[in-house]
Amino acid sequence: MNLPFNKISVIGLGYIGLPTAATLASRGVEVIGVDVSPRAVEAISRGKIHIVEPDLDAVVHQVVKDGKLRAVSQPQPAEVFILAVPTPFQGKHKPDLSYIKAAAKSIAPVLKKGNLVILESTSPVGTTENLSKWLAEARKDLTFPHNKGEKADIQLAYCPERVLPGKVLQELVQNDRIIGGLTLKATRMAKAVYQIFVTGQCLESDARTAEMAKLTENSFRDVNIAFANELSLICEKLHINVWELIELANHHPRVKILQPGPGVGGHCIAVDPWFIVDSAPKESRMIRTAREVNDGKPHRVVERIRAAVRKSKRPVVACLGLAFKADIDDLRESPAVDIVRELAKDKKIKVLAVEPHVENLPPGLSGIKNIELCEAEEALRRSSVAVLLVNHRAFLNLDRKLLKGKTLIDTRGGWR
Repeated sequence: MNLPFNKISVIGLGYIGLPTAATLASRGVEVIGVDVSPRAVEAISRGKIHIVEPDLDAVVHQVVKDGKLRAVSQPQPAEVFILAVPTPFQGKHKPDLSYIKAAAKSIAPVLKKGNLVILESTSPVGTTENLSKWLAEARKDLTFPHNKGEKADIQLAYCPERVLPGKVLQELVQNDRIIGGLTLKATRMAKAVYQIFVTGQCLESDARTAEMAKLTENSFRDVNIAFANELSLICEKLHINVWELIELANHHPRVKILQPGPGVGGHCIAVDPWFIVDSAPKESRMIRTAREVNDGKPHRVVERIRAAVRKSKRPVVACLGLAFKADIDDLRESPAVDIVRELAKDKKIKVLAVEPHVENLPPGLSGIKNIELCEAEEALRRSSVAVLLVNHRAFLNLDRKLLKGKTLIDTRGGWR
């Protein structure tokens, strides 16, 4: 294979960065993976992985063995730098770009004329332009697109990921990608990078449109989930089975209602709509309302659990699932974690948390005396109230005899 670039660096080896690095390496590219976590660097250097993602372990093992992927703690020279670092909140729903700034500061010393920098992190509109300015402040000897355009020494592009946890390796390759450069030259260079491994379309645009496209995709999902979650609240009040209702309504040829849940989690759908609201607060009324509906759903679940506990002789609750979705270990913005934490504020309630994909309680739950991490069977034996918060396959395959005699609260429809 004739490669347009031979050495690519991926900054951030998390749920997106590591699969991207491994996929590029599997295509014959020399990849330098950079992460500030010694645990991640050490694991990858041994050909192991520090996250849960189907089939990723085998790919990482092979590319490390072949010498195509190296994990280090400090950036090294490369032709292309892909930034895949977190963009969480700071304060009340304000985007925190400090990780991107830190990544920019870390790669600046090793940049050379002709390099391409690609930002993949979900970001507010205008972040790629800011990245260009941050890099220019650190490297006054080089030129960047915001002041030299096509003739800049360093080119920048924004190319958002759009993968589903649990299917990352397949979707990295198969899904279409949006390639938005600060210049046409940057767009074409970035397109050449993704065409190394993407079989879907690589759609050319500009950076601001690409940034907004990523936020739009997740806001669309959030608004539709909010409709389903609001329906579940209405059905609860009117004593209607929401799962049956949605199944019936979806027989209409132009209706496709999503499934409700205990809230919305993950680093994308639960976060990205707020970036739009922050940028255009007066114009984003529906997006804000959808976020408020979904953010409010965990509180309603807690109310249901507390009401069930009041009617029970034993205040012991089995909370099945902590991840934000099924069959992964990602707990970011998980409504299940929020529910367990809120429930445990009542010291009279013993909370038995079950999450088969983690070995320890996450920060925020560890150290709370009335929360205990348990196996599913033990939690169900000891509890009087059982709550399905995540529809992990392991929970759906449980012996239904374990559920007998308990008050069941099913937020996912898995125990129908």
